[in-house]
Amino acid sequence: MTQNYSSLSIAQLSALIQGGALDPVDLASQVFDAIEAHGDKAIFISLSRERAMAEAEASSKRIGEGRSLGLLDGIPIAWKDLFDMAGETTAAGSKLLLRDQPKAEKDAAVVDALARAGMVSVGRLNMSEFAFSGIGINPNFGTPANPCASDVARIPGGSSSGSGVSVAAGLVPVAMGSDTGGSVRIPAALNGVVGYKATRGRYDMTGVFPLSGSLDSLGPLCRTVSDAIWVDAAMRGATAPTVRASRLEGLEVIIPTNVVFDGAEPGVVAAFDAAVERLSAAGVKFVRAEMPGFSELLELMSTHGALVTAEAYWLHKERITGPDAGKIDPRVVARTLIGEKISMTDYIDILDARKRLIAQSEAFIGDRLVAFPTVAHVAPPVEPLKTDDDLFVATNGKTLRNTLLGNFLDWCGVSVPCGTGDAGMPVGFLLSGVANADETVLGAALAAEAIIRGDKE
Repeated sequence: MTQNYSSLSIAQLSALIQGGALDPVDLASQVFDAIEAHGDKAIFISLSRERAMAEAEASSKRIGEGRSLGLLDGIPIAWKDLFDMAGETTAAGSKLLLRDQPKAEKDAAVVDALARAGMVSVGRLNMSEFAFSGIGINPNFGTPANPCASDVARIPGGSSSGSGVSVAAGLVPVAMGSDTGGSVRIPAALNGVVGYKATRGRYDMTGVFPLSGSLDSLGPLCRTVSDAIWVDAAMRGATAPTVRASRLEGLEVIIPTNVVFDGAEPGVVAAFDAAVERLSAAGVKFVRAEMPGFSELLELMSTHGALVTAEAYWLHKERITGPDAGKIDPRVVARTLIGEKISMTDYIDILDARKRLIAQSEAFIGDRLVAFPTVAHVAPPVEPLKTDDDLFVATNGKTLRNTLLGNFLDWCGVSVPCGTGDAGMPVGFLLSGVANADETVLGAALAAEAIIRGDKE
């Protein structure tokens, strides 16, 4: 292969592969060469070279014989370290689990689905331990460096840190993440790539290491919205996507006036507003309004505790209170232990309020979409966050704030790069819809992507 694939989307790679100009074996070999040559060794936890080369060889043979499985056949993919892969240990970014967990007997359902579509699994990606942070720092396996930073080392965003960095660094065209409070959309925004959080329950969660059953969702990080649409279809077992670019003229989008802009960096606001102006010129109708439930949601968390914390404590209490708790990131332990203080009454109150707030937001939004900055700030420097616990807690809360609103209200959403803020760091434009409005959100994002990016006026 004479052309470096690193800047290419899935669609571009697929055209080369299906047309016979690029052999999947050559592509897989280049992926591993690029990973091994890359200076940041904290992006991947492990590589699946034997599996990947076998899958690439099978893909090459199929395509050579005219039996292609479709547009994803031969396309490399990397997986956040909470998806089961047969014969490998799912560690969820934890050396404790890496030591204690048995190797998976079979692939997670979505890993299997994409394998059946012909995708080539190259390895397991670093993440915040147990997926419990929006920052992306991992003291066990190191912290992937944000490749967009040119001044100081900056956070990758979490918890799908390796997923965001691996795509932004040009190592793989797509990486799979999970999103419980923003863990797909945050690293997508901070690393300048596309991140799609599907409606919870859109995919089979069998074989995915959990954090919060009420909130966990999945989604790809990739270079374009079109890439996300293709992967989404295959994850659901579809042979081809049904999403089509929607008409922008007359599309109604709500911009909340409460919460999401509180304390936002001026550069983030400027980049977002510039994208809004471009979209308005293309016919999108924006309405600025107070979003019902946003303020109450945050007050609910303050009064009763966070739903994710309650469920994470229930899942991990034996680990974080056991004799090996010292082998877990102390910040993950401290955050999870907060769930011990959330009573059953509090938990039921949270669930009851959630039902009401979801119904309220759905009634207000209707068939419209919602837009605001994915994260209210660009990726901050990582070094102060490693040593200052108070700063870490404050920054983690602010980083998660905008995206967790969508998780709690059961929204789906796509983060698309919309420019840069301070220090030339990427800013994300988050387009969201209510539960099961995925086709509408993806169709609008597909139509609007170039305008949001500023590729055309």
